[in-house]
Amino acid sequence: MSEVVVGDDGLARPTWASVDPMLRDYYDTEWGMPVRDERGVFERLSLEAFQSGLSWATILRKRPAFREAFADFAPEAVAGFGDADVERLMADAGIVRNRAKVLATIQNARATLGLREDPDGDLAAYVWSFRPAQTPRPRTHADVPTTSAESIALSKGLKRKGFTFVGPTTMFALMEAIGIVDTHLLDSHRRGTSGIWPG
Repeated sequence: MSEVVVGDDGLARPTWASVDPMLRDYYDTEWGMPVRDERGVFERLSLEAFQSGLSWATILRKRPAFREAFADFAPEAVAGFGDADVERLMADAGIVRNRAKVLATIQNARATLGLREDPDGDLAAYVWSFRPAQTPRPRTHADVPTTSAESIALSKGLKRKGFTFVGPTTMFALMEAIGIVDTHLLDSHRRGTSGIWPG
């Protein structure tokens, strides 16, 4: 049985993207579309880490505040954050005030700069190097995996390169968000629209 809802515009979406206008817009225009630039991948990696244990809607609502607080996720800027910045961020009610995640974002920015000299490529190239040979083909939400062999390998690889808060589930969510895998339900209007995978 299909788990998509046909909206008033005639387009089929999963239930989670069918009611809230913010989630619907994110689903229609951004989620699963290819992101191949370093800053873009760093932003998504950071937001996925902040999302751990919370709803994505919470993070998406706070995204403008996150961008302002973290210098639009420019890795050079975030890598230079010091103790005063940490305290500023911990006092910022617009973002998720979790010290471990704040410190992880700063550490990950520094690791991102380090990757620029890495033979495996910068952050975007490295993350995309874990693209699998095939993508899931889910018909229902229950068919969507939460990890994969590639997300486990990516998690281990990033940890070796100094990243933190990059567990296999978080990395699979990142891979979904930036188009490395396509987990749009088969009956969704977005299935196969990334240009990376066929429908």
